[in-house]
Amino acid sequence: MYQTLSTQLENNILTITINRPEKLNALNQQVLADLALAVDEIYSDRQIKGAIITGAGDKAFVAGADISEFLTLSDKQGEELAKKGHVIFQRIENSPKPIIAAVNGFALGGGCELAMACHFRIASENAKFGQPEVNLGLIPGYGGTQRLTQLIGKGKALELMLTGDMINATEAQAWGLVNHVLKPEELLPKATSILQKIQTKAPLAVARVIKCANAALDKDQDGFEMELKEFGACFATKDLQEGAAAFIQKRQANFTGE
Repeated sequence: MYQTLSTQLENNILTITINRPEKLNALNQQVLADLALAVDEIYSDRQIKGAIITGAGDKAFVAGADISEFLTLSDKQGEELAKKGHVIFQRIENSPKPIIAAVNGFALGGGCELAMACHFRIASENAKFGQPEVNLGLIPGYGGTQRLTQLIGKGKALELMLTGDMINATEAQAWGLVNHVLKPEELLPKATSILQKIQTKAPLAVARVIKCANAALDKDQDGFEMELKEFGACFATKDLQEGAAAFIQKRQANFTGE
């Protein structure tokens, strides 16, 4: 089904591995097309309750874009390429099912942008993050100027983007870019463990939390007003009735997503 990805669905968790280790999993147009299909699968397949995005091998999550594709592009074609990336990454960010980036090795340029589009990030000890596009006469084009600023603040984001420097996993955690730093062999088990825990929660509530948290960073939306509406909407669900009953009866809730 995919030319550049390998996927595995186990225990309702879809693991998507960008599988171009010989190119350090660089994002080319085929990878973007495959990612778009994989994200569609997350949205549409009821078996999938959450997803992990990672990279093949131990050197790179995604080491950037495939620069060889840039050499023949006009300014209009460059804008169209960025627009494709924006659409796909916004679909990841707005997924009602949680998507975790498990960052192993380099997450640079488009790779850092892909990781930031996920709902949160965990990293192996050898991970490196950066937006080095200025070294190529470019700027981040897949949402990086916006998401990096939102995640770590304007001053730190500008320093990274203007110098092209990289930061290691420990710095990324201290700056709020990643939630956990782990040994490489612990990375996927940790991501799986988090998603399994989320699976025990009410799926409609999970989706609404994601929606409202995203609204907090969207200047075109009133996040407080959205929270009011989504909180109220929960009262029309069977999941709230089940959750409240389970709490009162001191038992584990059995949510159905209704």
